[in-house]
Amino acid sequence: MDFLTNRPQYVRSGHTCSTTITLNTGVPQGCVLSPFLYSLFTHDCRPVHGSNTIIKFADDTAVIGLISNNDDTAYREEVQHLAAWCADNNLLLNTSKTKEIIVDFRRERGSTHNPIHINGMAVERVSSFKFLGTHITEDLSWSTNTSSLVKKAHQRLFFLRTLKRHHLSSAVLMNFYRCVIESILTSSVSVWYGNCSVTDRKALQRVVKTAQRITRCPLPAIEDVQRTRCLRRAHGILKDSSHPAHRLFTLLPSGRRFRSLRTRTSRLRNSFFPRAVSLLNSTPRTLNSVSLSLPLSLRPLLTPPFPLHITSHPSSPHHSSWSHTHISHPSVLLYYSMFISLNNYRPVQ
Repeated sequence: MDFLTNRPQYVRSGHTCSTTITLNTGVPQGCVLSPFLYSLFTHDCRPVHGSNTIIKFADDTAVIGLISNNDDTAYREEVQHLAAWCADNNLLLNTSKTKEIIVDFRRERGSTHNPIHINGMAVERVSSFKFLGTHITEDLSWSTNTSSLVKKAHQRLFFLRTLKRHHLSSAVLMNFYRCVIESILTSSVSVWYGNCSVTDRKALQRVVKTAQRITRCPLPAIEDVQRTRCLRRAHGILKDSSHPAHRLFTLLPSGRRFRSLRTRTSRLRNSFFPRAVSLLNSTPRTLNSVSLSLPLSLRPLLTPPFPLHITSHPSSPHHSSWSHTHISHPSVLLYYSMFISLNNYRPVQ
């Protein structure tokens, strides 16, 4: 406990230092114990209803609710329960930064959704919000996200041109592109690229072609990067039997291919998990090495390990933002695929 209590801290700006104060909350920044301590301290923050899920990632927490038969009682109770948990643990929720998004693709939608209230304040409903750096919209299109990434990448191209004018080598320019520009264009690319429109894909590739002309080096296409990352993530899930999505990768009796996931819409078919299975089946050499590590007796169910439901909020002792997403659509696998791939971590249940 001496490591966590009575820690002196001060702020330095230039040659000026603030007064030293003693802290007994939080953990030292960059501490390797921080992820473990976070999981330990928030372990009791669990959903009280089976139709809801709480996904925690650092100071961002997503509360996801699956609404059936227009009955959102469990979803609303979950929000109030989580707000009470935060109050009991001295966490302040900033309701003004809390957002709710509803994803509903039914042809006949129910009555108007009444806003969620937290501590007497109504939560604003939005058509798009930014979660872990990725823009998610109520129609699950990715034009907003792509436009944001392309805009940032174009700004970074200015620095690439500046380095070119200073006669830096092509190797240095290519490294700068990979670290500063490609990292932006491919942020969470395995989540959204499969459902990108042709226009969005062309906009992304134009940035790559511009950078290629500047560096005079061949650069990988965004589609190739996305394919590589999908395969890498799929292999990671296969090797981790405790991963929530491990059961979605089921070997056929032959032991050479994985069972394809049933999809009824192109949106689901182009999402991460169905696409990852397809890529694994199309790369037999890679698949053979993976198949050897999987017992043929394993025949897990194709359904997700828990029903998917959505909401997002960062909760911190002093500055907390919280946004909710409630989903009223039966294609649970799509949203499960989207959020698990986006967060790239196992939810604490």
